[in-house]
Amino acid sequence: MHGREQVLIAREVEAIQIPEGTRIRLPEGMEVMITQELGGSFTIMTTRGLMYRIDQNDADALGKEVVKVEIDDNVAEDKEAIEQRVWEQMRRCYDPEIPVNIVDLGLIYDCEVDEQPEGGHRVEVKMTLTAPGCGMGPVLAEDVKNRVQEVPGVDNVHVEVVFDPPWNPNMMTEAARLQLGFM
Repeated sequence: MHGREQVLIAREVEAIQIPEGTRIRLPEGMEVMITQELGGSFTIMTTRGLMYRIDQNDADALGKEVVKVEIDDNVAEDKEAIEQRVWEQMRRCYDPEIPVNIVDLGLIYDCEVDEQPEGGHRVEVKMTLTAPGCGMGPVLAEDVKNRVQEVPGVDNVHVEVVFDPPWNPNMMTEAARLQLGFM
């Protein structure tokens, strides 16, 4: 979404306050501004200047259509194909304050895909945050986990938030740095 859009909340909806990560219910009829619509979730700002994240499954509360991204539901045969799909899914995850996906932001430090003896694959992800005290850490980690679990053939996902090494803007891709004005 480009630009901002003023809307009234059509029904009571659960939201996550940014950057604290606190869950709250916003009332029907509340006036909000949609400031970001990326990866299916929405970042909104209230008239009091408070920011919240609304999940993609609650798009209708903002007068938007719930959009499900179609994933090729054929189970990939090899580890490399699974890994490619996992990275695609992680690129659909966004920090609610920054209009760049978390992969291009440099927040994903490691992603290991392992075949399990009983079949299927286990995915281990190590990620960080742009700031260690950010309350959105558990929300972003859960978003990564949920997206990766959508990949056919992935049976088990573990996401760990780490802070070593500390994140810095040099970890972003060149495209992300350009988009955010760091170049």
